[in-house]
Amino acid sequence: MGNYFVYILTNPKQTVLYTGMTNDLEQRLVEHYLNRGINKTFAGRYYCYNLLYYERHQSAYSAICREKEIKDWRRDKKISLIESINPAKRFLNQDIMQWPPHLEITSR
Repeated sequence: MGNYFVYILTNPKQTVLYTGMTNDLEQRLVEHYLNRGINKTFAGRYYCYNLLYYERHQSAYSAICREKEIKDWRRDKKISLIESINPAKRFLNQDIMQWPPHLEITSR
């Protein structure tokens, strides 16, 4: 299976959803965490670094298509997708990596 991921993040109060795509989910989670509070990015501005959902894809093309599909959805449909694998809407960061990340880790 490929190593491309589509993921959905939220902020600590779960009021904002952010959908993204990456080929390195751990590194991307670290980058979102390090960008928290930085206004130049949507995820940073709204403190979106808590992982609620992810799926693996075999190709970058299929991941990009799926990311675009999910981004076009209304919030309630995204919540239904999240709850289909994560009914408690638990933050999944620790399932993927040590969390919170060590601060000496830098972005790529």
